[in-house]
Amino acid sequence: METKNELQNPPQIMHKPSIPWRTRISLSLVSAVTDASRRQNGTVNRRLLKIFSITVPPNSNPVNGVKSSDVTVDPARNLWFRVFIPTADEARNSASLPVIVFFHGGGFVYLSADTKEYDAVCRRFARKVPAVVVSVNYRLAPEHRYPAQYDDGFDVLRFLDDENNNGILPENADVSRCFLAGDSAGGNLAHHVAKRASESSFRRLKVGGVVAIQPFFGGEERTEAEKELPKFDHLISVARTDWMWKSFLPAGEGMDRDHQVINVSGPRAVDISKLDFPPTIVLVAAFDPLKDWQKKYYHWLKASGKEAYLVEYPNVAHAFYIFPEVPESKQLIEEVKDFIHTHCSAPTPNNN
Repeated sequence: METKNELQNPPQIMHKPSIPWRTRISLSLVSAVTDASRRQNGTVNRRLLKIFSITVPPNSNPVNGVKSSDVTVDPARNLWFRVFIPTADEARNSASLPVIVFFHGGGFVYLSADTKEYDAVCRRFARKVPAVVVSVNYRLAPEHRYPAQYDDGFDVLRFLDDENNNGILPENADVSRCFLAGDSAGGNLAHHVAKRASESSFRRLKVGGVVAIQPFFGGEERTEAEKELPKFDHLISVARTDWMWKSFLPAGEGMDRDHQVINVSGPRAVDISKLDFPPTIVLVAAFDPLKDWQKKYYHWLKASGKEAYLVEYPNVAHAFYIFPEVPESKQLIEEVKDFIHTHCSAPTPNNN
């Protein structure tokens, strides 16, 4: 697969990101609400968030060419996912559709699979790829700290692999062509769930690739982007990310930002060189304060002998792709589509 930008000619930083004014207002409102919800004692005011959050129910009738339903995995921990099924003739008549397991962003603290923006973006992935999309509603911090989120993500893979759950997905959904995708915290989750999957065995499911959209990584050091770019970004600041990491990790020795699940390429990085880790595409925005960590992740994958691709968007900031009015949002969907089509292995013949 060829990518448009693989660090051969890094884009120059522009005066400011190219973001429509409506998007700027939306991002500013999100930032204000999330800041107001953070209590000094480290908890989150969920009641306040509920007032301002917009969630949407599933719809068995096609909306924008995609129907959806919610599936419970474990009611005891409120673990469920929303499945999106494309309804166009091309998708319905396809013998085999890839399955995208998607993890939403929100710093491990905010948002959900039924948040309006994530419902819409998963519909776009389902329609444009086309693919069956499984959007995971994992537990949130600080009420549920690491490793709860990774456990939830991996257990969804086990659930999809279980033959007793046949009928949950459409007949042409091919879990042997499964891709793990996510943005921000969801990109972090996609990596770590893929790592756990590469250390495990499944009956039917096979992870064919990882789509890391502006993944949320960090470390104890402050990168140049973290120091310079928050003035361009309405969502990411050192104060916010530090608070999220503190909410995410349990207390204890070694539970700092150089923990291996946060600083994946840092001093305590896990050696994945001998793992059958899947091909990975890392999608980065030039005005994202997290971009240096994302590029380090890409270089670490390459140094570990893994197939990895980097695509950088020179005019946008964190979470740009959620907003369809941003032109680069369509470009990202196309990049993901190309990556999935390139790395879809041929379906396993059915000899029964």
